Amino acid sequence: MTGLDVLADAKASHLGPSLNPEHASTFARRQPGPALADTLAQIDMARLRGHRLGRLRAQLKEHDYGACVLSDGINVRYATGSRNMQIWTIRNAARYVFVPAEGPVVLFDFGGCEHLSKGLETIDEIRPATTYFFFTSGPHVEERAKRWAAEIADLVRLHCGGNRRLALDRVNPVGAAALAAHGLELFDANPAVEHARAIKSADEIACMYAAISVCETGFSRMRDALEPGLTENELWSILHQTNIAMGGEYIETRLLSSGSRTNPWFQESSQRVIRAGDLVAVDSDMYGLFGYFADISRTFFCPPGRPSAEQGTLYALAHEQVHRNMELLRPGVSFREFSEKSWKMPEAYVPNRYMTLVHGAGLSGEYPYIAYPQDFAAKGYDGLVEENMTLCVESYIGGVGGAEGVKLEQQVLVTQGGPEPLSTFPFEAELTG
Repeated sequence: MTGLDVLADAKASHLGPSLNPEHASTFARRQPGPALADTLAQIDMARLRGHRLGRLRAQLKEHDYGACVLSDGINVRYATGSRNMQIWTIRNAARYVFVPAEGPVVLFDFGGCEHLSKGLETIDEIRPATTYFFFTSGPHVEERAKRWAAEIADLVRLHCGGNRRLALDRVNPVGAAALAAHGLELFDANPAVEHARAIKSADEIACMYAAISVCETGFSRMRDALEPGLTENELWSILHQTNIAMGGEYIETRLLSSGSRTNPWFQESSQRVIRAGDLVAVDSDMYGLFGYFADISRTFFCPPGRPSAEQGTLYALAHEQVHRNMELLRPGVSFREFSEKSWKMPEAYVPNRYMTLVHGAGLSGEYPYIAYPQDFAAKGYDGLVEENMTLCVESYIGGVGGAEGVKLEQQVLVTQGGPEPLSTFPFEAELTG
């Protein structure tokens, strides 16, 4: 069987919302983790890659694009399953992939790294990348950009059947000008890619369960280690160590804070010494097993002692917001309707509200982004909640000038019957009362 046969098989059988005879979430929950077992049906990585590439190509056709060129490392991974120096190549355009609506996929990898993706059935050809960012090109940026564009234009001519509409997720001005000189019409690839990524296959959901289970192991170890005298950075490092040791990849923010640093939110982990009676809030933002995003938030109480009435109030409100809003996540609900019906935050906490009510999660934080009612006109957009979206339901409760704040977030799968939590790490009974 050829690589194209595998992809055709995967596309025919597994682009739908469920995996027969079991629903996707049932299949995913039965996964034993990253270890292989010869007695169980498990994650099929070729099928997973076929699903993702099939969805991307369907979006290219829907937008009438002849092809896309993806440079964002996460988009390259979605399209092909290939990764290389993931963090460095997210910042530096050292690798990219050409994906036509139909025809061969060509990966351009950083020099000397072509062997890393050999054997992937999603990739038909691997070439060394022509880089033209300043670090590697210096005064030759324009010359190299012309060489890069000529190679892309040649692929469009060969494989796009006269369609000159090319979508790109990232391109700098000199590269865009060089492509336009070949008569190509340029478009933003991100809407097509984000819509492709929004709906998960059973294999993807199983990967997300595996990534989240590692995150929850890290949270459990952090909670067990929490005591007065520990610094925020020492506590934060436990999640990193757990993720790496268990096969995960990296964490993209430093969102752990304690005591007075929990209000307002978005203060990064520091050398502050945690004290007894402090609230400690953490948002994982973790790229775990298989590159999937485990994005949950919890707030702990540092013993000994008992939480204050004010701490309990903050926690109870955040807990109520997350769970009331989760109940609204059903297929067919519009983003605007969700926003309008969402839990009404007491006015004292509105100025410090989190930036979004709900956002998608997959290989990173992604579409959709559902804004608060008061923000919808300025930064919201409409759309529909769909089955097999994986979404993060957010809450931050902290009054302006308040002593502390509470951050909670739950990651869920949208099913026909409503939301199913992907994250099962418990909330704090001591703080919920």
